[in-house]
Amino acid sequence: MNITETNIAEIHGWISIVVAYLIGSIPFGYLLVKLTTGKDVRASGSGNIGATNVLRTTGRAVAVATLLLDIGKGALAVWHADFATHGDETWMSAAALAVMLGHSYPVFLKFKGGKAVASFIGAFLYLTPLPMLATLVLFVIIVVATRHISAASVVCAGLFPFGVWMILHPPAPEWIAAFLAGAFIVVRHRANLERLRAGNESVFRWTRR
Repeated sequence: MNITETNIAEIHGWISIVVAYLIGSIPFGYLLVKLTTGKDVRASGSGNIGATNVLRTTGRAVAVATLLLDIGKGALAVWHADFATHGDETWMSAAALAVMLGHSYPVFLKFKGGKAVASFIGAFLYLTPLPMLATLVLFVIIVVATRHISAASVVCAGLFPFGVWMILHPPAPEWIAAFLAGAFIVVRHRANLERLRAGNESVFRWTRR
């Protein structure tokens, strides 16, 4: 059996997807809380392993570390796909989705993870930096106005693919990935949306409760 350059490129592409998923599966919030307090962050607050719940249950320093590491793993996953596939936009876009899936359904925590907002930010800061930076500005504005991280996440995720289209007019794989990623974030916030409608969603505080 002859292995062509196309076959090799596809093998590298699929490897990059697996690597992205495994990188996404590293539960930094869970690990940092366990290391610093000995507790399981999933047993407190919202039960989420992300930075917001770490802030509410553990403290500012650990939350900031969780946020930066989760953003970093999103960027790392797409960078690896870029390196492994020599900048193939399709595989890089797929890696962005894979790292988000890994965070939300981590193999290391029996497929029960977070909402993937930070890994979404990191992945698309690498893949589509200008639209993501614009989205982050909007995110901050909404959080300041509403004091709801969830509301900002949903609105920004929903608008993000349109921002990608308007700013970049990108190749189809990047826009499709942006659309799927935004939809994924919205779906992952279903319970938050219900609490927002009921008026009992938690408000953002820059301190531990």
